[in-house]
Order: sequence, then C-alpha cells, then structure tokens
Amino acid sequence: MILDTSVLVAIMLDEPERDTFIARISTAHTVAVGAPTLVEAGLVLSSRMGLDASALLAHLVATMDAVVIEFGPQHWQEAVSAWWRFGEGRHAAGLNFGDCLAYAAARIAREPLLAKGDDFPKTDIPLA
Repeated sequence: MILDTSVLVAIMLDEPERDTFIARISTAHTVAVGAPTLVEAGLVLSSRMGLDASALLAHLVATMDAVVIEFGPQHWQEAVSAWWRFGEGRHAAGLNFGDCLAYAAARIAREPLLAKGDDFPKTDIPLA
C-alpha cells in the first residue's frame, strides 16, 4: 500500500482515524510512501506542530518499515495526468498538487492508496 499525506498527518497528530490507519498499515504486505509526499507531510506537520517535524516523520517512516519511493519521469507524468483527469476545478475529486503526487506513486507502484477524505474515492485509484 502507498500512504498519502493525510494518513501520516492523522497518525502524527493523533486524529480520530489514527488507530484505523495503524491497523491497516500493520497488516499490509507492503508499505511505501513517495518522497514528495514526505515533503508535503513534513511541511504540514512542521506548520501544525510549530517545530521542524522532519526527524519525527523520519522516525514514523522507519517504525512502519515503509519504503520511500523516489520520484522519476514516470511519476511526474502520471501526476500531471492525474491532475488533468481528477484535479481541482476539473473533476469532482478535486485532487490538489500533493494528492496528484500520491496518486502517481500508487499508480506506478500498482499498489492501493491509503488516504483520508472523500477525494480519492472519486478517482479510479484502488484504495487500501
């Protein structure tokens, strides 16, 4: 499974979905996250926590034994395509920049995406 920023933030900030996400992650065959998703999560967490959250986020990724996916040519092309098909102002899903990056990571890896919210269910990406 591929993790979206929303999952990392929910776990780190102890949001109501935290335990559900942890349970799903703990039973997953594979857990991975795109490097750009970690940047977005780090920025969101740093802003909300009022500190540099990079070390805390790195610890979470290591604890989950998540593979960090490098972002290459296939990924950026898939992300642009995701925005064209499902982006804000274009489709009911309204994917934002970070969403398109997570979508691309999941699509290229051929893994389901674990995410919070009602945007990804309106796309064609399999959900975890």
